[in-house]
Amino acid sequence: MNLNKYEIARILGARVLQLVAGAPPLIEIPPNPTAIMIAELELKSGVMPLVVIREEKKLAIPAVA
Repeated sequence: MNLNKYEIARILGARVLQLVAGAPPLIEIPPNPTAIMIAELELKSGVMPLVVIREEKKLAIPAVA
């Protein structure tokens, strides 16, 4: 699934909060990482434990008489 920039920002923000609160990183981390660096690496490597659920858009199509 391709994520748009708003979904990426929301996912990274949520994961950064988890990491700052003490959640363990899911990848090997480089020396002196920040929480945002870890979250970005997790997202790029595909191990992010968060899911995006999209609702389908319902288009109103006017009835033609």
